[in-house]
Amino acid sequence: MLFPHDLPDADVRHLPGWLPAADADALQRVLAQAIPWETHRIRMFGNWVDSPRLSCWIGDPQARYRYSGAEFIPHPWPPLLQGLRIRLQEQSVGRFNSVLLNRYRGGTDYMGWHSDDEPELGPAPLIASLSLGAARRFLLCRRDDTTRKAEFLLGHGDLLLMGGATQRHYQHALPKMARVQGERINLTFRWIHPR
Repeated sequence: MLFPHDLPDADVRHLPGWLPAADADALQRVLAQAIPWETHRIRMFGNWVDSPRLSCWIGDPQARYRYSGAEFIPHPWPPLLQGLRIRLQEQSVGRFNSVLLNRYRGGTDYMGWHSDDEPELGPAPLIASLSLGAARRFLLCRRDDTTRKAEFLLGHGDLLLMGGATQRHYQHALPKMARVQGERINLTFRWIHPR
């Protein structure tokens, strides 16, 4: 079932259980073992710090990505993620040449407030975000009016699509949830415009 959300100047759609539970279980198991997880170094408030999660950037060779002062060179596509990319492209009316995988080892791993608005993404990027594992809160807040906000509980196999002007007008975050013990893997598919 599709749940659109009424956020002015945004196109956000939540598809709970987009990936059936058995498929989501298998994908999470394989990704946990097969992906070359790294602790990325990012620039925050003028200092280089370890990212509070594990990550891996995968994509076509030209899909280089600059984020928070660091440049990411993509790892090649594993066959499993190639198939998932094709399925997403067929169902979400978009195309993708890369995916950022984030591994949240527990409730204290998180993602701070940000927008996916880097120049390589273009003016109206489509981000297809697939969640695996422990359910986590996902927050959206309008940049110029913080009373405009939305919260989603993204569960195992859920797909969240953000398109249109969403990244221009909103920030999003995955806050800490100390009581969450389970692991979560998130895949954000996107199109990087080659430089």
